[in-house]
Amino acid sequence: MFKRFLRVTDVPFSASIGLLALRVVIGAAFMFHGWGKIQHPFSWMPAGAPVPGFLQALAALSEFGGGLAWILGLLTPLASLGLAVTMAVATAMHVSQGDPFVSMGGHSYEAAAVYLGISLALLLVGPGRLSADAAIFGTKR
Repeated sequence: MFKRFLRVTDVPFSASIGLLALRVVIGAAFMFHGWGKIQHPFSWMPAGAPVPGFLQALAALSEFGGGLAWILGLLTPLASLGLAVTMAVATAMHVSQGDPFVSMGGHSYEAAAVYLGISLALLLVGPGRLSADAAIFGTKR
């Protein structure tokens, strides 16, 4: 069952190139965002933050590990799910604080919402043919 979940939907080769570019660029961004967090996984948020250390560690792992998984195209649905949940929480936290969608220098939820959209797209579409998932688990026809 799990192996079937990881099979890659057969998409045109040109779409696979686009998905590869998206995975590498956004995966690298997530790794950079997660790098500082993974150094102190249980305490990267300010003291008194409403998020327990365990959930902070899951977010740090999701960002750094999920970014690496996207770059490789390995376990893409699992990485995408973790990143989507992390970005949904980030977006909700910004919205609950009254942050605007776009801001000229202040806090906003634009980046979290964009990353959430990309996470959902990769969760639904998959990593494409140019991925470790395709090489290991094959493609759905």
